Amino acid sequence: MDAVDISSISKSVLLATFAVTFLLGAVMQKTGFCSMGAVSDIFIMSSWGRLRQWFLAIGVAIIGFTLMSFLGLIDPLKSIYTSSKFLWLSTIVGSTLFGFGMVLASGCGSKTLVRIGGGNLKSIIVFLVLGLTAYTTMRGFLGVLRVNTLDSVFIALSTPQDLPSILSAFTGFARPDLHLLLGLMVGFAFVAYALANKVFWTVENILAGTLVGLAICAVWWISGNLGFVAEDPNTLEEVFLVTNSGRMESLSFVAPYAYSLDLLMLYSDTSKVLTVGITAVLGMISGSALIAFMTKSFRWESFRDAEDTANHLVGATLMGFGGITALGCTVGQGLSGISTLALGSFLALPGFIFGAYLALRYLQIRLAPNPCT
Repeated sequence: MDAVDISSISKSVLLATFAVTFLLGAVMQKTGFCSMGAVSDIFIMSSWGRLRQWFLAIGVAIIGFTLMSFLGLIDPLKSIYTSSKFLWLSTIVGSTLFGFGMVLASGCGSKTLVRIGGGNLKSIIVFLVLGLTAYTTMRGFLGVLRVNTLDSVFIALSTPQDLPSILSAFTGFARPDLHLLLGLMVGFAFVAYALANKVFWTVENILAGTLVGLAICAVWWISGNLGFVAEDPNTLEEVFLVTNSGRMESLSFVAPYAYSLDLLMLYSDTSKVLTVGITAVLGMISGSALIAFMTKSFRWESFRDAEDTANHLVGATLMGFGGITALGCTVGQGLSGISTLALGSFLALPGFIFGAYLALRYLQIRLAPNPCT
């Protein structure tokens, strides 16, 4: 395969990623899909609708990933989520901090992009601070701190950390068959929970959960099939084109913030190129903006006061550090990662929810009137 083919495939990967995330941004803007909102709705209004949206998306993503793996369209063990190094402490701490931060910052990484498309100036600041913190946590002094503390505590597994690989080693059953069985069981369990309450059965709810889950599957296929080259003509090794990790990727919105800023600041460096993650950021903002203009909901929004500013700055910082430490956000771990049935992703999911709950309790206490005044 020559360089022209590689270039052509790379463009196809980026165009397909943009198309999928453009649609995803539009869907999230139109339906209000939001993982932070899912927790706050339960805490404030005892409404479980958006949590069911999230769980429906998880179920669809798991089922789609499982079927693509079983059919040989993608290799389920080629992502960052299935490493044999189980960073349990980093996952717990990182997901809890991210969950806390996303409440202070009025939304997770994906919601921030949707808000930017809708004209929210606060979210632009969140984007910048989150991206800088994420970059520092990957390669700066916070990265050194992370590696020498949280990441030094781990469990070295004898197999990849996805549940099919672990159970296959214990039971002796063939991994592909076990993956199919587990994936369908777990995936349909999430779907069944989401659909258990008929109040949830609205076009908006079903559309939101289903399309978000399908978007995760689509990007897995784009990265792991369309962008996969068995033998790079330059290295003679297999390669996943235009991914920052060099492995099969789906959607995540923490590290791509950092890579987006890196590309903007060092654009003249020819080694800096568009990737799946960066393109997804652009697609999300563009799709959201289109719907905001079409529905006439686009409006400029800025900080309310100094405390509002401080909350967003602290929240963005916690999301940047927590998202990198946990290997992903509520989309990266809470959808893409969990679709692989990775042990770390199942540990991160309650961490996001618990962190968000703590932040909501904190804000409730801050807003409560002082009985001594």
